[in-house]
Amino acid sequence: MTADPARPRAAAGLGAGPGAPAIRRLPEGLVNRIAAGEVIERPASAVKELVENAIDAGAKRVEVAVRDGGRALIAVADDGRGMTPEELELAVSRHATSKLPDDDLFHITTLGFRGEALPSIGSVSRMSITSRTPDGDAAHRIQLDGGRQRPVEPAAGAPGTRVEVRDLFFATPARLKFLRSARAESNAIQDVMNRIAMAHPGIAFTLEDDGRRKLAVPAVAGDLLDSRLERLGAIMGREFARNALAIDAEREGVRLTGHAGLPTLNRGNAQMQFLFVNGRPVRDKQLIGAVRAAYQDFLARDRHPMLALFLECEPRWVDVNVHPAKAEVRFREPGLVRGLIVGALRHTLAGAGHRASTTVSDQALGALARDAGPSGRGGGRGGGPGGGLPPYRPGGAGFGQRPPADWGRPAQGLAAAAYRFQGPDGAEAFQPSARGESDWPAGGAVDPETGEVAPDARDARDARAYPLGAARAQLHETYVVAQTGDGIVIVDQHAAHERLVYERMKRALEQGGVARQGLLIPEIVELGEDRAGRILARAGELAELGLAVESFGPGVVAVRETPALLGEVDAQALLNDLADELEELGDAFALKERLEEVCGTLACHGSVRSGRRLTVEEMNALLRQMEATPHSGQCNHGRPTYVELKLADIEKLFGRR
Repeated sequence: MTADPARPRAAAGLGAGPGAPAIRRLPEGLVNRIAAGEVIERPASAVKELVENAIDAGAKRVEVAVRDGGRALIAVADDGRGMTPEELELAVSRHATSKLPDDDLFHITTLGFRGEALPSIGSVSRMSITSRTPDGDAAHRIQLDGGRQRPVEPAAGAPGTRVEVRDLFFATPARLKFLRSARAESNAIQDVMNRIAMAHPGIAFTLEDDGRRKLAVPAVAGDLLDSRLERLGAIMGREFARNALAIDAEREGVRLTGHAGLPTLNRGNAQMQFLFVNGRPVRDKQLIGAVRAAYQDFLARDRHPMLALFLECEPRWVDVNVHPAKAEVRFREPGLVRGLIVGALRHTLAGAGHRASTTVSDQALGALARDAGPSGRGGGRGGGPGGGLPPYRPGGAGFGQRPPADWGRPAQGLAAAAYRFQGPDGAEAFQPSARGESDWPAGGAVDPETGEVAPDARDARDARAYPLGAARAQLHETYVVAQTGDGIVIVDQHAAHERLVYERMKRALEQGGVARQGLLIPEIVELGEDRAGRILARAGELAELGLAVESFGPGVVAVRETPALLGEVDAQALLNDLADELEELGDAFALKERLEEVCGTLACHGSVRSGRRLTVEEMNALLRQMEATPHSGQCNHGRPTYVELKLADIEKLFGRR
């Protein structure tokens, strides 16, 4: 076989043959453009770098303005400590920074540290930086045009720094072709600003997009958790602020704070999950996997919780120098961090008891409001003449669109009563009754020691005695209607009892372990060395779930026992699923989910069915068990088991208020 004479000889090897180009240093401008391709991927990347510089400069107020999705203009102004003329000239040089005084890449306490952002942005745009120190007589400006630097000159300006970036990527037209629409780029910029604003409640932020104010949050003082919740409510919405559970946990020097939404407050994607490490917004697969593990008992696989979690640890315990964009991190002890997140979230969710999000009742009232006329008798749907009550808008202020005065605080009413009635300790100590539904005794509360429904001195008919009230009726042999002290509760009897049975089965599995069935002939599964290694490395954890595996040669795994609950198992498919999830998320979710699915199916078949008529005593017993059982506010898929309607809101439907 002869070589193609038309093929360049240099392609066969580095510097091969005479006439090959000699190795040379690239021009500084080209080097900066290459770096810009890594650091400044899109306009939102430039905004992130500039705002983080402002925060590192000690700013208490940061103002951002963009035009045409950041292509035409990005302007970032702050009131930080500013720069001298000499520092301005250094700031636009590659790898010049004030943030590594000891040249220690393993002790980074600032958001930026690489010294690449400003020269990278200046190499692909027309950039000007105007800065003045607090004690400076005047401001100074430096300008870059496609990497060509002009001398520093005096300018007018207040103390602080203002950076203007115009015609982004004009020097690299190919990059412009990869940008999305102006609207998509604007949304990405707003997402970046939202994340940064969440992490720094003590700083005021504004964002203007083509003259429209997209974000305006003042600085918030006070307790860390309270100030963060106020900032989170302003960005994530009032419904999150009203239904968020506070988290504050610490383990071996790593602290986790933040707020997590109730399982019934969920979304179809993970865009409302915000994770931060030492004040830095990150997107880390391991942290996302830990969140999923904590909520896997309460949500379907295609539903995602709303939360914002903040990890704080010694800077040497985390490596942020993994990627130029600094969006990925590596932990020295990843197992510790994962365990902290999973444990803190599960404990917090257990402490919520039977509480469900207020959005459940908001949506129910909204549906009624759309059909109710001015006197509550039906009729028009609009807000004009004959249109009845104002329409409900999801994410708005609720019924009638008047924001409640306490929207920034945890939900009151039923939730507050629930907390008084049952604390986290009581929730964990509860052991449900092993009786079937037909054996429920009449009246009384659930004994936290035995789980039995015991007689109580309080009258079971007294609606004020219990958070979920007293049963008054059963509708269509499916829904239990209970009267509370200030409203009514409608319970889906099948969904509620399914959750109770499921929780009982989980406790039985935890106490007695997962029953296994041995295979007469071990099943041999070929996975490849890498995939088999991941499975065998977690053999101990898999054994706790009833799956016994061992090595059977390079890349081959022998399955000797499988969980009895699963019945006949396709070991090849199961192990492949496990290997994929161990690679992606670091945990064996597939096996856990299959076990939980079986438990859920058994719980479904062993629960009170829709269409079964219950006595008043049975209905009250169901309510009492819900009050004493953690997580009973939602079924296994995150749907609510009950809806609460306040008397005041019902009266509005009939025009009484």
